[in-house]
Formats: sequence, C-alpha cells, structure tokens
Amino acid sequence: MQVVVGQPFAASETGGRANNEDAIYPAIGQAARGTGALFVVCDGVGGAERGEVASALACEALADGMAATGGRDVQEVVRYAERRFDAYLAAHPEAAGMATTLTMLAFDDGGGVTVAHIGDSRVYQFRDGRIVFRTEDHSLVHVWVKLGRITAEEASRHPQRHVITRAIQGSSAPAEADVVRLTDVRPGDRFLLCTDGVTDVITDDALSSLFATHPTPEAVGRAIIDACSVRARDNFSFYIVPILRG
Repeated sequence: MQVVVGQPFAASETGGRANNEDAIYPAIGQAARGTGALFVVCDGVGGAERGEVASALACEALADGMAATGGRDVQEVVRYAERRFDAYLAAHPEAAGMATTLTMLAFDDGGGVTVAHIGDSRVYQFRDGRIVFRTEDHSLVHVWVKLGRITAEEASRHPQRHVITRAIQGSSAPAEADVVRLTDVRPGDRFLLCTDGVTDVITDDALSSLFATHPTPEAVGRAIIDACSVRARDNFSFYIVPILRG
C-alpha cells in the first residue's frame, strides 16, 4: 500500500543571520499532498553567499537525480549532486570551500519511506508525540559522545558542536549518505526535516511536547517559528510532513 502524505508545512528563515544559507525542496507553497512525494532540507556553509548556492544546488540536484533514477540508488544521486558541484566550482573557482548538509525524505510505491542524510541536519518521525526515529548527526561532538568522551548534554553546549564530519562539497571529497528505508509508517505519524537552527533552540523533549500538543503541521510549525524567531542565532528551516495513510 502506498503511503499517502497530507498537506505539509514548511519554513525557511534567516533567523539571526544576515542571509539565508538554508534551502528546502519543494519551495514553500509548492508541496502537494498525495503519493510519491520528495522532501529535501539543506544547510549550506561557506560564507560570502557560497552557502546559499551550495544548499540550493544540492536541493535541485537531489530532486533531478531522484526523478531520473526513480530513487533506486541514493548514493548515486549524491554522486550526481557532487558532479553538479564540480561543474559549478569549475565555472566559479571563487566558491571553493562551499558545502552543504542534506536531509531527504522520499516516499516510494512499495509503501516505504526512504530517509537519507549527510551532516547535522535531522529527520525525525513522531508518533503520538513520541520520537520513534531520528537520524544521528555526522558531527565531531556526536563522535565524542559515542566514544564516551563527553555527554549528550555537554555536546549540546560544546563550542565545536557545529563542526560536521560529512558534507556534500564535490567529488574530490565524496560523502556517504546514511540511508534507511522505514516500513513502519502509520496514519497520524508526522515527519520533521530540519536544520540545526531548529535543534539548537528546541530540544528533542520540547519537540516531542510540541508534536503531542499541536494537532496540525501548521500549528506545530507556527510554534517552531515562534521559538526560533526569538532565540535562533542561525538560519532555521524545516518541513513537517503528515501521514494520512500508510
């Protein structure tokens, strides 16, 4: 049975920065409910407008690559995105050093959902306000937590918490996406794709509370925007994707 998506809610805001280096796909207002949907959220890095080029280029390349391949090989789609980076950098050598995180949510005809991510942007699956799935950050502090050098609480405050260990930046430094196909997807579940501008401000427990107490994607999204607009030092972007039938 195909998974049917309800009306998503999205935002992409500058937050505490001068310009927005995040990008989302589809653009705000262009996502439709139904089957076979694809959602992408990216957080670019590089400064001097390079970050926003990187994130937008990755969103475009992921959408094109998934459409061309039917999503059969996500790693090959990442390779395609890296080749698009190579072409851009060849024409714009001043953009050397640009990179981006990636989160992707793709719904297939077999009733499953493919989640892929690179970097410290995240994908969550909420059910009745509980987190039933969450990606693991590709970050320096997450490595240290896994090694037992610091606690998760210390990681959330660490000065190097934004140092990522994987990013899309071109074929000279190929990135491996973590890819998971989720088959336990039920009506009422809601997915959240977000950049670290959201998770820097709102803890997992607080996110769970928002999803438990706000009945619609728009209500949750407005609450996230309210919190991040006051406290975010970074750009913040997200997609909330509700499941109508799974």
